[in-house]
Amino acid sequence: MSVLILHRGSLAATPYHEWLAPTGAKLLLLASAEQLDAFGEELPDGAPYVHTEAVRDYDADTTWVEDRAAELIRAHGVTDIVACAERDIERAALLRERFGLPGQQPDTAVPYRDKWEMKAAALRAGIPVAEHALVRSAAEVEAFAARHGLPVVVKPRRGAGSIGLRVLRGAAELSEWAAQAEYTAPDGEPGWLAEAYVEGAMCHIDGVVRGGELASIWPSQYRYVLADYTDRGGRVDIALDAADPMAHRLIGFGRQVLDALGGPADFAFHIEVFRTPDDDLVLCEAACRAGGAGVRDLHRHMFGVDPAQLPVLAQFGLPAEVPGRQAPEPAAGQLAFMMRPGTLHRLPDPAARPPGVFKQTYFAAEGDVLEESSHSGNFLAVFLVEGSGRAEVEERIEALKGWFLGGLDVH
Repeated sequence: MSVLILHRGSLAATPYHEWLAPTGAKLLLLASAEQLDAFGEELPDGAPYVHTEAVRDYDADTTWVEDRAAELIRAHGVTDIVACAERDIERAALLRERFGLPGQQPDTAVPYRDKWEMKAAALRAGIPVAEHALVRSAAEVEAFAARHGLPVVVKPRRGAGSIGLRVLRGAAELSEWAAQAEYTAPDGEPGWLAEAYVEGAMCHIDGVVRGGELASIWPSQYRYVLADYTDRGGRVDIALDAADPMAHRLIGFGRQVLDALGGPADFAFHIEVFRTPDDDLVLCEAACRAGGAGVRDLHRHMFGVDPAQLPVLAQFGLPAEVPGRQAPEPAAGQLAFMMRPGTLHRLPDPAARPPGVFKQTYFAAEGDVLEESSHSGNFLAVFLVEGSGRAEVEERIEALKGWFLGGLDVH
């Protein structure tokens, strides 16, 4: 058995060699060089890896990664492909179809990647989505704004991590963006979607499907604007309490979305939902992968199952634990700080850190020269916090925010 792994993120957090050790497979790895740099990691060396390669511009809108993967499939007789990141899931599905390999195929991957197809499937199921349209020119963007008003949200049709997403709030900003946009994707199809702006809070629903059945599902709420990844104050995200009626309403909404979009027998999901001032629920987007930032670790902490690991184990028929509880225990949330431009002169004193943190990750060290965040995953630091309930988690996060910002010096 020879397994090709397409990888974006931290290798330390996804120890494929441990997960797949029972199979005895030879492993090949194509990884994002930018992500390895961000996590301060290097490519693994030696068995069971027979080939490892770091790819620059891994997220570029080209077919280079797919072309290189095809070369490796032919050269090494690859029998299986593993992919955990959003774009890689579609890449892997297309390669499996092309080479007749087992695993998730395009019919269940594309609805979670192509936002146009995603919203069409949702509407057929009666699930509300924002007014939207594919745009092919500046004139079409401006016509959409004229129909639906400003702000207008523009996003890549197959984007991820808010890369490229813009909220165009004024006429001048809209005209400037529309004049410089490249509207056609490499496949010749319209590459951009325009959406009416939806007011309200953003919630997300995360979990795992195992053997075609829901193994875990739980909602959380972002307490920040997801599309604004240049904020300085800290991004707070906390799971809802089991006694909160909104939690169960969102679970029902999540089930509807999963029924509408389908999926393979085993997969993780991350669904983002607007809760409007009128208390309506509107689908933003859905993905068939574990949530980013600390969402995966929070779900594992609250439910005892790793939403990234479980589908990989299931793909190879390996034993995979399923959650032993249906509600979070303990309550948990995260506090993330985005990169900001300047030299990092000082980080806060760890000895003075408030209680409740069960995991922290820094993405820079003192002396590093930092740049402005370019996407929603461009973090300076992420803290995961637990508590007896949502109220205690909120209190601990507020104390942690004051400690971090009070001790941080970037200029």
